[in-house]
Amino acid sequence: MSSWITMIVSVVAAVVAVEVVRRVLRSRLIGEKWVLAGPLVRRCTWPGFATAAVATAHTIYEPAMATASVGQMIDRGLSLAMIGCATWLVIQAAYAVTDVVLERLITVEGEGNRRARRIRTQITLVRRVASAVIIVVALGAMLFTFPQVRALGAGLLASAGIAGVVVGIAAQSTLGNMLAGLQLAFSDALRLDDVVVVKGEWGRIEELSLTYVVLRLWDERRLVLPVSYFTANPFENWTRHSSRVIGHVMFRVDWSVPVDELRAELYRALREHPLWDQKDWTLQVTDTLPNGLLELRALMSAADSASAWDLKCDIREHMVAFVREKYPEALPRFRVETPPPSATVPGTLTGLMGAGLMSRGLGGDPGDRDGSAVRDGDQPDPV
Repeated sequence: MSSWITMIVSVVAAVVAVEVVRRVLRSRLIGEKWVLAGPLVRRCTWPGFATAAVATAHTIYEPAMATASVGQMIDRGLSLAMIGCATWLVIQAAYAVTDVVLERLITVEGEGNRRARRIRTQITLVRRVASAVIIVVALGAMLFTFPQVRALGAGLLASAGIAGVVVGIAAQSTLGNMLAGLQLAFSDALRLDDVVVVKGEWGRIEELSLTYVVLRLWDERRLVLPVSYFTANPFENWTRHSSRVIGHVMFRVDWSVPVDELRAELYRALREHPLWDQKDWTLQVTDTLPNGLLELRALMSAADSASAWDLKCDIREHMVAFVREKYPEALPRFRVETPPPSATVPGTLTGLMGAGLMSRGLGGDPGDRDGSAVRDGDQPDPV
């Protein structure tokens, strides 16, 4: 009984010690000066409690404290729990350390943003791979706590080659996606927060794992694709080297439009717009359309694709209002030319009816050349 009391007191003392460490890390003296304190407290509190309690209990517990069969079961359970809790604590501690780096990389703007997003992508994938490896090693350690598994160890190692081939064939697609994920991360072909166009859908890379990629579309939908899709199919990456984008707006106006005045107004509107990055702009007549209109293209640059979209919409609205108010005669018009009656093609029903009506004075008697109306009771000759 005294051994059980000693073990319980020791477990409580270990939990209290972890709580004291947690409070110290949250204090102003440590928490405000050590950047790792916050992530450690946030991620490692519960794994720390569990590991301290189980490790203390496993250290103090002896099989003699219970009957033979029960004592062995408790000892083995504590061993498995200690391995699991220690694995949990190691993974969470690694995530806490990398969280500090990732939080700093999120705030990077300007020219360093592309490099920061690449490092974020690589760190995210590497820590997931490391977590998977640690979990596999922990499971192996748990299995080897059983004597039967240790006895089969030699046979398992001897058949490892055959098992590897079988597993490789069975999990070919999964392994291919994992390798594709590592390839994307370290080849810098795709990064977190990249703006891409896939299957005609525009969006940003929200999540990049070893097996799939989550694309957050412009309307808040999510497009989930396997990683191997990006290594086997073409896609557009608008932020491959930089986030700067050149947008264009098309206008179709009448030939009478004063292009120089529109060009000057475009430049004035761009200078006053906060989304223009003060670099590229132009207004060009790009085509003459068969319907009698001119096609104008206005180019303008912005810091990123979202800003370019808003800038294009604002400039389009401004230029439409400008043309409508200042040059209404230049608004798009479709011209229709109606031939005179004498130019109608003879032999057609319209031509025959027109000739008959003109000769009859719009329905009068053939002898009525002055075009008088048909008298009551008289019927016009059929055409």
